[in-house]
Amino acid sequence: MRTIGIPRQMRRTSACLAMLGLAAFVLPAASSASTCSTPGPCPTVTLIAKAVPIKGFPGTGNKLGAGAALEAKYTLKGSESTGGVVSQITHVNFFLPAGTKINQKGFVTCSSATLENIGPSGCPKKSQASPVGSAGVVDPIGGELVKEQATLQAFFAPGGGLQFYANAASPISAQLLVAKGRFMTATAPYGPELNTAVQLVQSVPGAPPVSTESINIKVGAAYKKGKKTVSYGTLPRKCPRGGFPVKSEITFATGATVTTVYKAPCPKR
Repeated sequence: MRTIGIPRQMRRTSACLAMLGLAAFVLPAASSASTCSTPGPCPTVTLIAKAVPIKGFPGTGNKLGAGAALEAKYTLKGSESTGGVVSQITHVNFFLPAGTKINQKGFVTCSSATLENIGPSGCPKKSQASPVGSAGVVDPIGGELVKEQATLQAFFAPGGGLQFYANAASPISAQLLVAKGRFMTATAPYGPELNTAVQLVQSVPGAPPVSTESINIKVGAAYKKGKKTVSYGTLPRKCPRGGFPVKSEITFATGATVTTVYKAPCPKR
């Protein structure tokens, strides 16, 4: 099955999804404070995320030094773009607290070419970095707002990082192109940083690029090496007073950057 249709939702949602995949490893729950780089209208960004056990791997979850998976919801609201919808995402930086470990070795991967030309069915089952999630996207087409719930799934990318595949069944029937998020190292008090550039893509000629309004996904995996569990993401072994420092920076097509800084409560010992 060859990838068809319009890749815009995937690229838009993938940036946020990859960011969420990181958030999963440290966030039991959190309240956040956001600031915007421009004085004018700016999107609002809300993140609700928590560390949860990795299915099939006892001992993982919201525990200091333990492997964990993501259960997260992202909401974006605004009216800055054409048609009164939230502005499109162009770049995402996500910063995790120092001590968070991202282990990319030993995980089975799936190539972009396979996802593009065949789809998830062509990927090894062990290359799945998440079960199927969802994303709400919107685009004003012909003067009418077209909304859709796309399915989303993360896969381990060759060479490291995460890539995401979206399938928009209705009203636009298409399997959507993948996009990638890669890891960097940030300065203290942060550790791993996810850096993702997002390409603006039109849904149909003449229409504005598609916007993302919501994301709901769980990201995280592990495998057994002898009796040892090897997790993709692991919580820090120590939690600083006040909680884990976490920061996200989302840049929109308007040029505005929304920075969200918060401290996730320390897990119970």
